[in-house]
Amino acid sequence: METLDPRTIMLMTTLMCGAMSVVMFSVYRSFRREVHGLGHWSAGLLLLVCASFLFGARGSLPDAVALLGANVTLMLGIGLSMLGTEKFYEQAPSLRFYLAACCLGTAGIAWWLLATPDFSRRVAVFSCIVFFFYARQAQLVYAYGERHFSSLFFGSLMLVQAGVVLARGCSALLHGGTSVDLLVTGTLASIYLAVANFMALLLTVGFMTVATRRLQMILERRSTHDPLTQVLNRRGFGDVYEREKANSRRNLRPLTLLSIDLDFFKSINDRYGHATGDKVLAHVATIIGGALRESDCVARFGGEEFIVLMPDMAPHNALGVAERIRALLREPNGRGLPPCTVSIGIACQASVQEELDQLLSRADAALYQAKENGRDRIEVDVCEVTTVVRTTSAAGSDTRR
Repeated sequence: METLDPRTIMLMTTLMCGAMSVVMFSVYRSFRREVHGLGHWSAGLLLLVCASFLFGARGSLPDAVALLGANVTLMLGIGLSMLGTEKFYEQAPSLRFYLAACCLGTAGIAWWLLATPDFSRRVAVFSCIVFFFYARQAQLVYAYGERHFSSLFFGSLMLVQAGVVLARGCSALLHGGTSVDLLVTGTLASIYLAVANFMALLLTVGFMTVATRRLQMILERRSTHDPLTQVLNRRGFGDVYEREKANSRRNLRPLTLLSIDLDFFKSINDRYGHATGDKVLAHVATIIGGALRESDCVARFGGEEFIVLMPDMAPHNALGVAERIRALLREPNGRGLPPCTVSIGIACQASVQEELDQLLSRADAALYQAKENGRDRIEVDVCEVTTVVRTTSAAGSDTRR
C-alpha cells in the first residue's frame, strides 16, 4: 500500500491553517464586539503555522530548538483555541489552567527530549495536555452550545479529535514510539497524520460555523430590534402583528394595541442632554416590558413613541395595564434619571379585515386626545369608549384623571 508523504501533508496543512488564520483575523476585526473568541482562534492558528515551520526546520536547527519549540508552540496554539471557545460561550477563560498545563507539558517534553530522551513519553505528555484542551471545548459546546446543527458539528469534531489524540498517547505508551512517529513511513502513521492534519482544518471550519450562526442571529436581531432599548422595531413588530392577527382570526379573540408617548421628552433632552434622554427611553422600555405578559410585545416606533400589542386582551383589561405603566413610571427609578410621564391611547382590532395601519391610526388618535386633554393620562379609541366607561364605572375608577 502506497503511503502519504508526511512533509507534503504538513506543508498543505500549514498553508491552509495560515489562510484560515487570515480569514479568522479578518472576521475578528469586523465583529470583535459581537462574536468573542475569534482573536484567540486566529492567534492559535498562527502558532500552529509557526510550529509546522519549526518542525520542518529539523536538521537546520538543533533538536532542542526545533522539536521542543514545535511541540510547545503547537500546545500553546491548541490551548489558545480552548480560551477562544470559552470566550465565545461567554465563560471566564481558564488562564491558570492553560498556563499550568503548558508549563507542565513543556517541562515534561523538555525532560524526555534533553535529559532522558524517550519519544514515547514525550508523545504521551503532549497528548495528555492537548486531550484536556480538546475535551474542555467539547464540554463547553455540550453545556452552552445552541441546539443547532452547527453546535452538533463543532462538538462532534472536538470529541473525535480528543479521541484521536488520546488514542495516540495510549498507543505510544503501550506499543512504543515507532507506532505513532509521524516521520516513520507506515500505514498507521500515515493515517494518523492525515486525520490529525485534516481535523485541524475541520475544527477551524467547525468554529467558524458556530461563529457564523451566532453572527447570523445577531444580525437578524438587529434587523428586528431597536438597538437602544432592545425592544422590537417597526419591522419586528409588523412580523409579530401578522402572526397574532392570524391567531386572533382563528380563535375569535380580541387584539388590543397601546400607543404610548413620553410627555415633554424634548425638554428632557434639552435640559439633561441626549445621553440622559437615551437612558430615559431605555428605562421606559424596561418599565413597559415589566408590566406586560409574556404573550404581549412592545416596540419602539421611533423617537419617544412605543407601541404595545396585547393578544387576547379586552380594552377594559388593557386599561388596567396602561394604568400600571403610568404608576410605575411615577415611582422613583433609583438611577438618578429625571422623572417622566406618558400619554397612552388604546384601540382594539375592529375586525379581521382591519390592517395594522388602521389600528395604529385609531390608537394614535386616542393618544393625541390624551395629549390635548393635559397629558399623563389614558384615552380610549371612540369605538371602545362605551365599553370602557361601562366597565370602569362598575369598578368605581376614573380613567381621565
